[in-house]
Amino acid sequence: MFPALSEGAKTMFHPKAENPYIQALSDNQLMKKIFHFIILLFAVNAATACNNTDENEWENMVTVETIVTTDITSTSAISGGRISGNLENVIALGICWSTSSGPTVDDFHAEADGPSESFVCYMMELTPGTIYYVRAFVTLASGTLYGTARRFTTANSGNGEGSEEEVQLRTYLCPENNMPSETNYTVNNGNYQDDPDFRPNMVWYPVPDGVEIKGAVMVCPGGAFMFRSPNEGAPVAERLSELGWQSFVVNYRVRPYTMEEGSLDLARAIRYVRSHADEYGIAPENIASVGFSAGGILCGDEALHFDGLVNGSVLDNGYVPDELDQVSADVCAIGMIYSFYGRLSVSNNNVNDLQDGDIPPTFYTYGTEDPFYRQFIANADAAREAGVQVEEHVLDGWPHGFGVRGEWTTWFDSFLTKITTH
Repeated sequence: MFPALSEGAKTMFHPKAENPYIQALSDNQLMKKIFHFIILLFAVNAATACNNTDENEWENMVTVETIVTTDITSTSAISGGRISGNLENVIALGICWSTSSGPTVDDFHAEADGPSESFVCYMMELTPGTIYYVRAFVTLASGTLYGTARRFTTANSGNGEGSEEEVQLRTYLCPENNMPSETNYTVNNGNYQDDPDFRPNMVWYPVPDGVEIKGAVMVCPGGAFMFRSPNEGAPVAERLSELGWQSFVVNYRVRPYTMEEGSLDLARAIRYVRSHADEYGIAPENIASVGFSAGGILCGDEALHFDGLVNGSVLDNGYVPDELDQVSADVCAIGMIYSFYGRLSVSNNNVNDLQDGDIPPTFYTYGTEDPFYRQFIANADAAREAGVQVEEHVLDGWPHGFGVRGEWTTWFDSFLTKITTH
């Protein structure tokens, strides 16, 4: 249960009176305790079946894949899904569909009776000649997870055949044989979310038909660089797309890879969107990023060290720059949602560093019950002192990990609109 927003929730632009704050933690034991507490919060809020075993190894998270749509007529179609990971706590699974790009179980849906690992369901009473989106879902005790949406069109008449359209909602960010890396990862010992064959990618959540397109936002979920939290990915992208932002969830590399490798993944995603700006209906300069906890730290690291024309060769001597590396990886703004510029658990409040990094306008939202509350204050103050345009919203009584909840998406939309229109 999250507290209601208090009247004390504030919007602030620089300059601002200096706030008292606690310097970056120096006690290693206290830092570790807070770090493990944050991981616990992520695990609770991430809607996953992830548990800490006696050996302190993270079990595989539940993942959902939407399979191809088949047997499309004027009024019906078949789709389904594949589920992997820890399936012991599955309550329900099936497909959901609607004419909007992000269907949920609140829309039309059908539950499957078959085995959890692979299932199919019928969609009935569809409208002829209509574009639909369908997603597989699985409901756990901790929440509902969705696969990537697929788009199909029903036939115009009873005798016709519909088709699933080749819409590239998922885009891989690097060629399989040219992914910049400084980590040699060959075997998953059970501690890691992704297997060694994982390729960084992004998933597009299009602006719905009839909504004015304002720009693009790269969404970076948190998860302490151990995993990517589902409740900070698709739900956020869907909400921002409804507000007019072409939204992309960036599935960047996490452990055993380094933060820097993940930052390069984000840079490639930004470059790809900018190079396809016409197709997405945006101005190439109107691309922002938003991140949650570790995801926000990643956005900051990209803007500080991997923007412009910096490419993978700074980490990997064997990396071969390609045509996409000739495109700028700059962003026009950053959303720090319970996050800061710095590294995991420690904000970088060095004004000179932030000035030298030439960071863009930055939006902060965080709660007073977050264990990093005072670090957020300190980081926003340092950014202001560095000459950065800052907007800051403080949520009285709110904890870490609130995801898409609350009004912050509306505030962020307003902030981005001001940036992109001036």
